Amino acid sequence: MSTPSLGIIGGTGELGSAIARAVLGAGWVTPDRLWIANRSGAGHWPDWPGIHFTADPTELARSCEAILLAVPPDQLRHIGLNAPDRLVLSVMAGATIAQLQQATGSPRVIRAMSSPAAGRHLAYSPWVASPAATLADRDLARGLFAACGATDELADEVHLDIFTAVTGPVPGFAAFFAECLAAYVERAGLAPGVAEKAVRQLLLASGTIMAQEARPAASYVDAMIDYDGTTAAGLRVLRDGPFAEALAEGLEAAVAKARRIAE
Repeated sequence: MSTPSLGIIGGTGELGSAIARAVLGAGWVTPDRLWIANRSGAGHWPDWPGIHFTADPTELARSCEAILLAVPPDQLRHIGLNAPDRLVLSVMAGATIAQLQQATGSPRVIRAMSSPAAGRHLAYSPWVASPAATLADRDLARGLFAACGATDELADEVHLDIFTAVTGPVPGFAAFFAECLAAYVERAGLAPGVAEKAVRQLLLASGTIMAQEARPAASYVDAMIDYDGTTAAGLRVLRDGPFAEALAEGLEAAVAKARRIAE
């Protein structure tokens, strides 16, 4: 089976280039079957010679089986793409399947959310397919986003806006929690460098453990509270206090912004 031909519009931006490097690094696509469109039509990736660069989305569409849109959502109406017989995938925040179909002319649309962590094969990339997308289209999307990290097909498009807020920004809300932890350590008199190092290692260890074990996050909290040690005292305060509600309010604000960002 031959590798797919993929075109990325916006492939030299932060997210587009991260996905390009992910699929190349995973061997999902070969450089000679990857097209990247940007405003200048230029690019130079020494590790992967043979990539095609163009400033013309129409040329890209003629040459590729699948097209990935990775430009800011306010550029959708100016994208200048007419690809009625191509699979169109998008990682544009807030741009709906209906808007993507109208902008590109393609009924076969897969809308996804990913993150720049794709460049390290660490992104979570959920996606939703339009009714016209074929089984082959879904398989292609599954392979593409699996090369970027973890992925799931969702049943309801509205849920993508939730992941735009929760997993789209990396490190995002996790960085805010790290900021709070580091600030507490610094207030206790530790040097800022020590505080940052300690918190970064904590999040690395915590994320690695939870990624490797098939347990709900709540089970770790419950276990620590049941053990009734020093951490339990702090976790009870956080669970009983306003922290979770404040975090939910922040996430709601991010989701609301995601739902209007492409307007």
